[in-house]
Amino acid sequence: MTIDERRIAEELRLMADEAVPVDPLAYATRALARRRRRTWSVAGLMAVTVTATVAATVVAAVVLPFPDTSGPNTGASVAALPDNTPEQLRFVRECMPQGGPVHNMDGNRRITEHGAVDDFRVLVEYRDKGGTTALVGSVAGFVLCTPTDQKDMAERAVFTYWGFQPPGDLAGFSGDLRVDAYTSHTHSSAVGEQRIQKDDVYRVVTGRVSDAVRRVEVDWADGRRTSARIANGFFIVRIIGRPVRDPEGPGKAGAVVLDSPPVTVTAYGADGKVLRQERNVAFGPVGSGGD
Repeated sequence: MTIDERRIAEELRLMADEAVPVDPLAYATRALARRRRRTWSVAGLMAVTVTATVAATVVAAVVLPFPDTSGPNTGASVAALPDNTPEQLRFVRECMPQGGPVHNMDGNRRITEHGAVDDFRVLVEYRDKGGTTALVGSVAGFVLCTPTDQKDMAERAVFTYWGFQPPGDLAGFSGDLRVDAYTSHTHSSAVGEQRIQKDDVYRVVTGRVSDAVRRVEVDWADGRRTSARIANGFFIVRIIGRPVRDPEGPGKAGAVVLDSPPVTVTAYGADGKVLRQERNVAFGPVGSGGD
């Protein structure tokens, strides 16, 4: 079902006009709240704060402010999903060429109940020298997008409900940190004069944080530790993955898999103190959670 965000916003404004004004900050609430386990050949591996003016009867509105990918969380006085910029809308359309999220095993099969392109906004993205991976969400759930020039090799836009249950609970988590996904995403490219296929597999961690969080770090359990990008109550971080031989693979020439041990995710406040820490976060697939 497509959500009419503009109508929702208008209804909220009408309700507010008819009510006795109250301090909106007193009722501020944040827009908070797949991994296909892959086996690759050795050659393949190597080659959002809600601010609502409400009545004495509280009306909470979902907010996914326009992302600032460079800094900490910032508030925004909107009561509905903001519009994407033209560039962001192109980004989302390229991520979902079928017009919306698709089946995890069939990139040509769109799942209409998971929404349409126009329902999704770029929430936060992590950029490095290898490219970018973005968290792209609606009020119901999210997909991960890793752009590539190899369109036929692009990752499928597989949908996950916020909270892993329909209809999706964007703001429904307590505390200062919620990890929504620890998974993998692949950037495929053709390199050299012979245009050899190259697949860079990334480990990705993404989720939501409270207003109090100023920094999120991930300990990847392999000697690496990385700070996430935070924007609008969301965070995302990625690192290049490392291949290891599949212990369950047959023979000496068995396939290799992504080394993906459990990670630790830590959220820090403005004073540098730990606000919340999630240990032993397990690697796993993203997906709707309701199928």
